[in-house]
Amino acid sequence: MTEPRFNRAARQRLTRHTARLFVGETLFDRLARTVCNAECLPRKELFEAWETAKRIRRRFRGRPVVELCAGHGLLAHALLLLDDSIPDAICVDAVRPPSAAKIHAALVERWPRLEGRLRYVEADLGSVPIPPAALVVSVHACGVLTDRVLDRAIAAQAHVAVLPCCHALDKCDDGGLRGWLSGPLAVDVTRAERLRSHGYRLRAQTIPADITPHNRLLLGRWVPSR
Repeated sequence: MTEPRFNRAARQRLTRHTARLFVGETLFDRLARTVCNAECLPRKELFEAWETAKRIRRRFRGRPVVELCAGHGLLAHALLLLDDSIPDAICVDAVRPPSAAKIHAALVERWPRLEGRLRYVEADLGSVPIPPAALVVSVHACGVLTDRVLDRAIAAQAHVAVLPCCHALDKCDDGGLRGWLSGPLAVDVTRAERLRSHGYRLRAQTIPADITPHNRLLLGRWVPSR
């Protein structure tokens, strides 16, 4: 898949020249070559979205996807490619990156089955309705934005998967645990316990640390009370 010493955490844009690093015929290699040829996606973002999508797919299948703080929306695209039973996906962000449309067009050209299954909404993440039985996802919604993503999922009784980052320790709830745990870990443990208190069944995982140090993935399956 990659050359030795290939830096998966690099923020440089993938280009047609880096496409030669993905020579296989796996779905990931084909996805990587497609976004390389679009020449607008940071390398780090490709690996974050893919590693997160793989782990989400093992736990959740066939749910409408709502990606909040979506950026380029690559996580939603990857989930649609991994799971054809997902009916559709919505990407939501206050500002859609100019290159997001280019990436979407490249992916639809390569995989026509994506046509019509994903739409992008420029809006505050609190203003878009969450469909029933949806899966709410987000990668690196900074600081309290991750808590707002969890708010939306809890209110909608939706399943949720978040990869938090940039923990704002002066604003995020650490549950009073910073005497035992590092600040960011205390915040994420408190988030997990909050989901549990609202009836979620949890799974804590990580994506590889060589991609990002902010690699804790929190998966929450909402379980209706009997």
